[in-house]
Amino acid sequence: MAGDPKGTAIMKPRVLGIILAGGQGSRLAPLTSLRSKPSVPFGGKYRIIDFAINNLINSGIFSVYVLTQYKAQSLTEHISRGWRFGSFLPDYFVTVVPAQMTLYEELGSAWYRGTADSVYQNLNLVEDFDADYIAILSGDHIYKMNLEHMLEQHIAARADVSIAAFPMSRSEAHRFGVMQVDGENRVTEFLEKPSDPPGTPDDPEVSLTSMGNYIFSRRALMELLDYSINADDQGFDFGQDVIPYALRSDYHVHAYDFHQNTIPGQDLPNSYWRDVGTIDAYFEANMDLISVNPEYGLYNSKWPLRTTSEFSPPVKFVHESEGRKGQAFNTIMAGGVIVSGGTVRDSVLGRDVRINSYSLVEQCVLFDSVNVGRGCQLRQVIVDKDVEIPPNTKIGYNHEHDRARGLTVSEGGVVVVPKGFIFQRN
Repeated sequence: MAGDPKGTAIMKPRVLGIILAGGQGSRLAPLTSLRSKPSVPFGGKYRIIDFAINNLINSGIFSVYVLTQYKAQSLTEHISRGWRFGSFLPDYFVTVVPAQMTLYEELGSAWYRGTADSVYQNLNLVEDFDADYIAILSGDHIYKMNLEHMLEQHIAARADVSIAAFPMSRSEAHRFGVMQVDGENRVTEFLEKPSDPPGTPDDPEVSLTSMGNYIFSRRALMELLDYSINADDQGFDFGQDVIPYALRSDYHVHAYDFHQNTIPGQDLPNSYWRDVGTIDAYFEANMDLISVNPEYGLYNSKWPLRTTSEFSPPVKFVHESEGRKGQAFNTIMAGGVIVSGGTVRDSVLGRDVRINSYSLVEQCVLFDSVNVGRGCQLRQVIVDKDVEIPPNTKIGYNHEHDRARGLTVSEGGVVVVPKGFIFQRN
């Protein structure tokens, strides 16, 4: 079946972006106890959702719906403050669409029951926008992606569906959808989270995994969702249900090789994609940013990373006497940080963080407005926003002690101090 609508001629096709941002992110707890996974802060000044939004905006897709469900208030406020284009540009918007308990005559009432169902319940938005193509992205990964290049391939292949594909070690691929393709990158088989992922013909130890990013031709999306949701054996998920049905029904499903993606202003191959679904993965992705030449660079003016406007004052370092010197090394800091006679190494600090005298902060991720008291020592710690750490507190040096006082310690030894945590003062 050919999925090439009216947009392949001289007229520029109308592309609608949809970001799936309803994920609970239970493996990221306690960071997701009070917010959704896409709303978790990342890289000092951003939220995880910002990376998907920027990928669309930088690709020239300015019409974006963000579908939310779980604990969405923080995410809704972030988008409403940081992503306004103005009402005088009707096709320029980033709009939050919350789950709305849709009532179906044949199905009864329902919240979003899966990734595909969240789009199905909002197909009226696709129709109202009169989209030729729909770019559907996961809202909880860290990566750069030029969707314009993927769309060009989708149109050239006359595909109904294109899936962004990422080569990955078979030992890790069981957590993702895995596909097999022919010589023209047409998908021939798709397995959702298989226990024994198949390898590729070129390397049996590498699997071709789905990034959870799709481009659909409009007609194909309408047909596939209508069948999947209304079939006797209802299916509500893109990877589990919609894509396998598309293959069985001879729709043209194309695999787009993410490693072919080119980013303006970036010389390195585009090979960085991180699922930050666990505390350890989230921590490591933050640490990636502070290396001398990180795979994911924040400092590319041709691929800017926008977020909520920052009104904090400049970063400030004070005191320079022996043993009480305000200093930082290999560290990213958002605005408003004050390092007052303490030392910060290999860390990521959010807005308005305060590091007081004689404190040492190493390999840490501190969210907004964390106050580290005098004489503290923190190592491999994530601290959620607004937490007050009393003077002379040590965290990350004795995991048994950290657990005993109610802190979370990950498999990799990262200690998490949740929002609202109150330390017992000596």
